Amino acid sequence: MIKKILDFPSKIFEHSSILGWSGFQLLFKRGLRSKKLIRVKPKGYHNAVFLRPKTTDITVFYQVFLAQSYQINIPLNPKIIIDCGANVGLSSVYFANRFPEAQVVAVEPESDNFNVLIKNISSYKNIIPINKGIWSHETNLKISNDQLGSWGFTIEESDKPEKNTIQATSLKTIMDACTVNSIDILKIDIEGSEKELFEKNVDLWLPYVKILIIELHDGLKAGSSKSVMKAVSKYDFYHIRNNENLIFYFN
Repeated sequence: MIKKILDFPSKIFEHSSILGWSGFQLLFKRGLRSKKLIRVKPKGYHNAVFLRPKTTDITVFYQVFLAQSYQINIPLNPKIIIDCGANVGLSSVYFANRFPEAQVVAVEPESDNFNVLIKNISSYKNIIPINKGIWSHETNLKISNDQLGSWGFTIEESDKPEKNTIQATSLKTIMDACTVNSIDILKIDIEGSEKELFEKNVDLWLPYVKILIIELHDGLKAGSSKSVMKAVSKYDFYHIRNNENLIFYFN
């Protein structure tokens, strides 16, 4: 989600019919210096979500609920959705509301993001949070570039556990833990780590994915797109673009 910082204040009036009064409260509160979480409820949702003021949580909110980055055709009734790079949980909340019968697995490695995610999904019994990174195998990771803050840092593999290392898991491990043999919807927004994810052990999970929603980050890590396209080219699919995401439908 870091390719483009949207001008949220100018857009919020355009989409006020979706946000309702809460949207205008959000616009007002964003300018305050308070460190308290902002509570806002998208129109049509039973539960509010919490955003951190003066952060890109506001932009992510816009992309998920107003720009409708995930409002795509889903020609199936999904039972399992895995959200890799769940951030503060807004995309997971969207999927849980759109597909209330589905189990949503929200994977997020960064601790500050994860703490807000837990708060945002507290009313959803169908969302399972995992405080780990996603990689091609079980390993330890370390932050290699955090200039973009908690919403857009990049990570790399670490040789050994250190004080600030992040545990990483694999999609195969998640599938086994959930006792599923397929992934109906796989959403990936992991700030360049898609390069490593699609380079190794892909055959353990990619053949079992029905719909892949992914944002590519060649600007953060060269070769990310090449890695993904090389892996998916082995399979029969068609794809479309929706905002910053590529959506692959596998046959």
